[in-house]
Amino acid sequence: MTIEKEPALDDVLLKPLVENALTEDLGRRGDVTSQATIPADMQAQLQIKARQAGVICGIDLARLSFALVDAQIEFIAQVQDGETVEAGAVLATVKGNARHLLTAERTALNFMTHLSGIATATRQIVDSVAQYPAQITCTRKTIPGLRIVQKYAVRCGGGRNHRLGLDDAILIKDNHIAIAGDIKTAIQQAQKFAGHLIPIEVEVDTLEQLEQALDAGVSLVLLDNMSPETLSQAVTMCQGRAKTEASGGITPETVQAAASTGVDFIAMGYLTHSTTALDIGLDFSA
Repeated sequence: MTIEKEPALDDVLLKPLVENALTEDLGRRGDVTSQATIPADMQAQLQIKARQAGVICGIDLARLSFALVDAQIEFIAQVQDGETVEAGAVLATVKGNARHLLTAERTALNFMTHLSGIATATRQIVDSVAQYPAQITCTRKTIPGLRIVQKYAVRCGGGRNHRLGLDDAILIKDNHIAIAGDIKTAIQQAQKFAGHLIPIEVEVDTLEQLEQALDAGVSLVLLDNMSPETLSQAVTMCQGRAKTEASGGITPETVQAAASTGVDFIAMGYLTHSTTALDIGLDFSA
């Protein structure tokens, strides 16, 4: 399966994340270990290396981590976000003041290991269901403050984004339905509010709810916590009437069964809340 390169995020979006991370790490006195052990004018060259095979994400965040500590540091990227690398691959070379290189090290690696882990897991899952029409999407189950880059990492891995926030689409969930009174009322109120620019998706738990949603004219339904058998029935009911999205605790072990039902999308909170970081290190280069 060919994965198109994801356009990089602008530095203006990334700088606040890096600044906050560096401020947290530097504390009140800065990097006292490097200050205590390394001469102030010593220069060094180090390499960011992948210690595991995977899909890389976070190169620009790493670059900014070094640049914001010391604008004189030279950062030479050997790969781009979205590239698949083997274990041992050099991802970037950094040259400059040794103290400053080590000060920025952990912040740069924290971003890269976390986001590359998301991108790698996403690519593996996307590849595992490539024979089916389903597209893999993430959710809003993200770390506060990091949503924009976590969702970017999903795209680098070949996945798609669900809502970025509460303001870009209407998703009527079970509690909205319960408080509104019933599914028909909730949908009708949403349709009045939305106009022609805000998409509406409705979460349903049963085939009975699904039929009510379809009768109300929705074009996208979230099929929540349904068995593969029920998902298949739901897909049949929706043909020619609405797009379908499966959700509810879907994991790498269960995603193929969901995809085989013919759903259009599969929403996986797993991508951003349960993936494992990719092992990436910063090694001294003599």
